[in-house]
Amino acid sequence: MSEDDNMAAGWYEATRVASPEHPRLNFDLDVDVCVIGGGLGGLTVAREVARRGWSVAVLEAHRLAHAASGRNTGFVLPGFSEHIENMVERIGLDHTKELWALSEHGVDYVRRAIADTGMPGVDPVPGWLHVSKTDNSRAIDAEVERLRWIGANVEAWPAERVREVLPNDRYFGALHFAGALHIHPLNYALGLAADAEASGARIFEGTPATAIDPAGVRKRVDTPSGRVRAAHVVLACNVQLGDLMPRLGATLLPITTYVLVTEPIANLTEIVRYRGAVSDTNRADNHYRIVGGDRLQWSGRMRAWQADPRWVRRGLLADIRRNFPALSGVEIAHLWCGTLGRPIHRMPQIGEIESGLWVASGFGGHGLNTSAMGGELVARAIVEADPTWRLFSPYELVWAGGVLGRAIAQGIYWGTRPIERVEQGLSRYRERMRTRKRARLVASNGHAPPPAAAEAAPEPPTSETTPPAPEPPAPPPM
Repeated sequence: MSEDDNMAAGWYEATRVASPEHPRLNFDLDVDVCVIGGGLGGLTVAREVARRGWSVAVLEAHRLAHAASGRNTGFVLPGFSEHIENMVERIGLDHTKELWALSEHGVDYVRRAIADTGMPGVDPVPGWLHVSKTDNSRAIDAEVERLRWIGANVEAWPAERVREVLPNDRYFGALHFAGALHIHPLNYALGLAADAEASGARIFEGTPATAIDPAGVRKRVDTPSGRVRAAHVVLACNVQLGDLMPRLGATLLPITTYVLVTEPIANLTEIVRYRGAVSDTNRADNHYRIVGGDRLQWSGRMRAWQADPRWVRRGLLADIRRNFPALSGVEIAHLWCGTLGRPIHRMPQIGEIESGLWVASGFGGHGLNTSAMGGELVARAIVEADPTWRLFSPYELVWAGGVLGRAIAQGIYWGTRPIERVEQGLSRYRERMRTRKRARLVASNGHAPPPAAAEAAPEPPTSETTPPAPEPPAPPPM
């Protein structure tokens, strides 16, 4: 394998556990449930259906977890891509609490599945630190209060505590989610598949669904060399839905992000002392963690169109240098991209779109917890007639805007980055002024003043006196 091929294959492929290749479907098959898509959502549906004693077949066009499911950041976080304020405004406080509880259940599902099956190579590590680059501690405290009100397990960290574990003068306060975790997502997907097969599920790779006839009691799914008949069909294809059902695929905005893993770094744990997952943005940059004990995984640089990952490598390395100058000389071992599908309302697509035809998709941004939650909800709805999935009914299938929608998303990403950097620069300026004022008071009085006495700092020549309150914690890109 060449160096470029090795980098494109990704860290996950380089460290994947041994797993069997699954055959193509080359015969006709009758089952209770047919799942189209062998990613995290589809495999969760198959696992839960099979564990309940129903027959189920999974059709995957490529290999299991070929797309975003096996290429994401590996962050398992509570919540959704949508902001809490928007959820409360749209569906009310009590409904929001119910959905948040389901998102927490999705995190617990991942944790339990790993523990109960003894999945090899998944390597769960607890904790997620969502860092602010602006000095607005009151906004962080207010956000913690809002999140706790809906049931979140979260605490506020002051800048001093953040910088103890992440020595970066660009960092201020943070939200800490102790119940979150990060994992090896590809090995987790392979573990789901193995457990689903052990319960009786049948999995076929290299088997794209070419057509669906949803009419009648027994639905028909055609593939190049075989056909599946099933009472229920679950569409768990994410952005790949476009080829099979263009109108449904058009409800997802494809977002591509880029991930690198460095060569081993001897003193990495002295520089990045927090072992959980870290996000220091409300958007696509930067999400990072330590993998393999001595390597840094770093993600960012969102694109609304796919591009060669090598085009963004300089930008990713610059982001690392900007935040951790001691890592300026790191070298990239693996570099890859992944494309997720995000609905306009930023909530997952879960439910029955017509009799016996189900969708479990749109998990982009919080894919690991929502795919677990959504997959289990759909399985329970099919086998047990459980109506819990209807809690997502307010979030309907909405056209994502096509090419124009992509252009707007890319423009927002590019347009907000300079504004955010100005706000962050002002925060660092105010901190320097406070530090200098405190030093002058010490020099004149002979002792350090109370912290409040040094709080007021002169503002730089700008019309803005305080930075705007940060947005609620947003998820990593995949």
